[in-house]
Parts: sequence; C-alpha cells; structure tokens
Amino acid sequence: QVQLVESGGGLVQAGDSLRLSCAASGRTFSSYPVGWFRQAPGKEREFVAAISWNGGNTNYADSVKGRFTISRENAKNMVYLQMNSLKPEDTALYYCARRRTAYGLASTNNRDYDYWGQGTQVTVSS
Repeated sequence: QVQLVESGGGLVQAGDSLRLSCAASGRTFSSYPVGWFRQAPGKEREFVAAISWNGGNTNYADSVKGRFTISRENAKNMVYLQMNSLKPEDTALYYCARRRTAYGLASTNNRDYDYWGQGTQVTVSS
C-alpha cells in the first residue's frame, strides 16, 4: 500500500514563496513518476507539475512555468514543489499523486495517477 502525505502549505502574500513536500511510503516509490495537482473551490482539479521517476523529465502547466519547480529525492522518498512569485490565483488545495506506470514519463493527465495524498492548502492573499 502506498501512502502520500503533503505538507508545507500555508497562508502567504502575493509574491511570496512556499515549498510543498510530498512524503511517500513504499520502497518502490522511486520507480514512479509523481505529479502535483491543485483544486480551487468550485473548480476542477488541474495539473500543476510532474516529474519522471529519475527526474530527467518534467512538465509544468503554462500558468506556473518559470515560477514553480518540481524536484525529487528518491533516497528519501520525497518530492517537492518550490513555488515562487505566488499569485492569488494559485490559491488551492494541492495534491501529490503517484503515476500508475513505473518508469513512465511525467504525465499531465490525472487519470494516469492512482495514489493520491490528502492535500495541503495554499492560500495567497493580494
């Protein structure tokens, strides 16, 4: 059984930075791509960023390119999302998820992910 736990969310002002962390259980976690998604109230869940199993391939939503950076430390079973220059429209519940397929690419499609965390709230005030 795989468990994912997000942390690092909070209330910040526009222009501030946050680093989200995703801690995973399971010794095979390092073999799987991981994605970050977010969901704002009244909106559908949307893709934010994803990283391949070895970090060699990453994908970002256009809305966060140049501001967010995804990374991972496989030895620690950790994935991170560094968020800089935060905007009020970044306010959402942020989830990390593990892709179904080991050794796959960094997919932007949430249907490609099977294990999800409970989320961490990010609120950006103007």
